[in-house]
Amino acid sequence: MTDLVGREREKSLLGQIRSSRDPELLAVYGRRRVGKTFLISRYFGNEDTYFELTGVQGAKLADQLSNFAEECSRYLLGGSPVTGPSSWREAFRILSRTLEDKATRGKTVLFFDELPWLASRRSGFLQAFEYFWNSWASKQRDLIVVICGSAASWMLRKIIYARGGLHNRVTRRIRLMPFTLAETEEYLREQNIRLDRHQILEIYMAIGGIPHYLRQVRPARSAAQSIDELCFSKDGLLSDEFERLYASLYERHEAYVRVVETLARRRLGCTRTDLLGAAQLPSGGSSSQILSALEESGFIAKYVPFGKQVKDAVHRLADEYSLFYLAWIRKARPATSRHRNYGYWLQRRGSPSWNSWAGYAFEEICWKHIDKIKQGLGIGGIRTEESMWQCQADEHGPGAQIDLLIDRSDGCITICEMKCTQAPFAITKAYAGELRRKVRVFRERTGTKKTIFLVMVTTHGTKRNAYYDELLSDQLTLDALF
Repeated sequence: MTDLVGREREKSLLGQIRSSRDPELLAVYGRRRVGKTFLISRYFGNEDTYFELTGVQGAKLADQLSNFAEECSRYLLGGSPVTGPSSWREAFRILSRTLEDKATRGKTVLFFDELPWLASRRSGFLQAFEYFWNSWASKQRDLIVVICGSAASWMLRKIIYARGGLHNRVTRRIRLMPFTLAETEEYLREQNIRLDRHQILEIYMAIGGIPHYLRQVRPARSAAQSIDELCFSKDGLLSDEFERLYASLYERHEAYVRVVETLARRRLGCTRTDLLGAAQLPSGGSSSQILSALEESGFIAKYVPFGKQVKDAVHRLADEYSLFYLAWIRKARPATSRHRNYGYWLQRRGSPSWNSWAGYAFEEICWKHIDKIKQGLGIGGIRTEESMWQCQADEHGPGAQIDLLIDRSDGCITICEMKCTQAPFAITKAYAGELRRKVRVFRERTGTKKTIFLVMVTTHGTKRNAYYDELLSDQLTLDALF
């Protein structure tokens, strides 16, 4: 457990499970490479009785069952051979009998990883697992069964919200999300990588808080050097990860990719109707499953605009790597043995395209760290609702857009302006006029009577000048997000 960086909430829950005297069925889900297997194997791997089986994508049933026999021999029988079962029903019968014959102390942990690959069509796995849990496992006092999958929508549909024999059987669940900025900083330090927070932010904006990606960052490299090596070199891990990522998670993944590509082009987001039309998807239930699956895995996010209803929600691309790939990697000249794209990223930093991408990526990171923003503003204990707001210019007046609005239960609204710059940000006369207009239009169009506070959230701080004193109630810098 010493090398489990961050994950404090998850470790607390796992501690409760370990202390429980009842049988526990834990479902863990989250996107590929987010660290699900590492979390469970590191936390429970030293238990006196531990069994782990990982599904193989596209493997035949006979091969999956053969793998079961090998892991049963390795983890539970000290290498003694196990006759390969002919079905999952027989496999679980072998497992229960083996555990009954084994003298155990403390907890017994059974970990089934990549469950959707084990429970492929016509495999019979889910039916056999249902019977195993309901007839035997649920009666074992010190048993912990962990089922894990990267296809979040499958896990929700087939396990957590199952209507059959597993209905309401899951006792705990963990939706594992990418590292926060603070966890990323801690993780990189554990890897002996010493970067300041602006360098860490740049890496995070390009590849997100995915532990497997962060593990590839090497010491004594700047953020730009690391991004060049990972994303633009011939053998860079992330130079072609995009297609593998979605193909490994979803059947008929092309439709999922079209949604992601559409949102990458629509930086202000899309309503469901507009999104499905642009992505050339039908308006039925299959498209709802696609959007739900992408949202559960953290690839897209759904926001309800201020004063609107859920049906008016706006979808936006939330995955840093997907945005970076579509904005930069896909468009770069392919790296070859003769052309390695050395310095590609360093040459583009500070360009108009870089500023556009960085602004959007920083906004999404601020949204993901809204609790840190609230703490920094001293409103962490106030009940709030976070949203965005925009209106188009029409006969009633000019339009305006607010990217982050915190509606507070104490009769106030905090409007956050987010700026990713490479130097302290200065409010100019023109920008001050834009801010005044934005607040005025918001008041007029929404009719709110609440007190409005205007806050700048910037990477390097906001310079103090007359416009600052006139308009701002507070400012936060990058440090607040850590």
